[in-house]
Amino acid sequence: MKILAAILALAPLVANGATTALQCGRLVDVRALQVLEQRTLVVENNRIARVAAGFESPADAAVIDLRSQTCMPGLIDLHVHLGFEISPSSFQEGVQFNPADDAVRAVANARKTLMAGFTSVRELGAGPGVSVALRNAINRGIVPGPRVQAAGFLTSTGGHGDPTNGLRADLMGNPGPERGIVNGPVEARQAVRQMYKEGFDLIKIATTGGVLSMAKSADAPLLADDELVAIVATAKDYGFAVATHAHGADGMKRAIRAGVTSIEHGTYMDDEAMALMKQHGTWYVPTISAGHFIADKSKVEGYFPEIIRPKAAAVGPQILGTFSRAYKAGVKIAFGTDQGVAPHGQNAREFEYMVEGGMPALEAIRAATLYAATVMGWEDRLGTLEAGKLADIVAVPDDPRRDISTMSRVSFVMKDGAVVRQGASGR
Repeated sequence: MKILAAILALAPLVANGATTALQCGRLVDVRALQVLEQRTLVVENNRIARVAAGFESPADAAVIDLRSQTCMPGLIDLHVHLGFEISPSSFQEGVQFNPADDAVRAVANARKTLMAGFTSVRELGAGPGVSVALRNAINRGIVPGPRVQAAGFLTSTGGHGDPTNGLRADLMGNPGPERGIVNGPVEARQAVRQMYKEGFDLIKIATTGGVLSMAKSADAPLLADDELVAIVATAKDYGFAVATHAHGADGMKRAIRAGVTSIEHGTYMDDEAMALMKQHGTWYVPTISAGHFIADKSKVEGYFPEIIRPKAAAVGPQILGTFSRAYKAGVKIAFGTDQGVAPHGQNAREFEYMVEGGMPALEAIRAATLYAATVMGWEDRLGTLEAGKLADIVAVPDDPRRDISTMSRVSFVMKDGAVVRQGASGR
């Protein structure tokens, strides 16, 4: 009976296939950056059929009372790692856990993410095979979670993400292109083709060092120009976007010139990099949440290995300031958190940091809806509350213009026309 109860608890509260009317006290129009009063969203099957002024109760429709709440499109996080969550034991787990262990954690973290109102994510690294399997299981209705775009990962030997960094010499070896470790344009093309073969949706690359890798530098440039050109051109052949982990300005600028889709983190972004991003139409995904988390934990003795601790202390505090400068400079910004570094389910705290950095609340919400859907190539089906769009809808109890922290108190979640959460949440 306990197992049955657990299964029923995960089942949609209102299955799609019916007509549902959501009576919203307030509705966020992310195109116009307005909050509209008293609107009804009529959902038929898994799509929004119409948006009506006032509160309607159509015949034969299930009516959901959200008249005291603010409705908005399902939220999108462009940078998550569902297969892990950083803790003092993470680095030991890296040599003890199998992909099956990561997959079990990914299922739990996917549900936390969905319940927090994030109905779509880009999964940018979850362990071999994990993100593709998770995406497929969610799509088939086997486990609850957000829509997933799964990224295959590429870096250079010894670069951020090389899985053998920090191991003793006889275990290091050369993981090679099949594991995303490339040296030269030939291997770079081979690795992208391998990611296509394995069923990934996009490519993530590391063009600079990283904070949490077992290597000294967080910002040294990694991939060379000819490698980047090969990656981007081959990715384009397969319809892949390329998301780019980058802290250092030099590696960032190489990637922008090569034509990548987005820069993730961007800690030491300089004025030249910002100008290049505007010139090339490159998106910036700031991940301020991760910066706050690692800065805090760098002060805790023993939380990070000693090779990581000074990087975390240096990089973490910089990201908010970079975000603020990039916003003022007019760089295109979309929402991403790097959850898995910061705790899963707390994605919405990013909104508070974005507002702290100078972005108005409604623009921050647009970054996590219309703009994030655009980065994913899904703006034709997601990102706004408009007739014909997929019915991904969330609600929060208060007006985010007055209190942005309400984004962390999601009270209602509909994904693909099915209600998966209805009821108040705490922080």
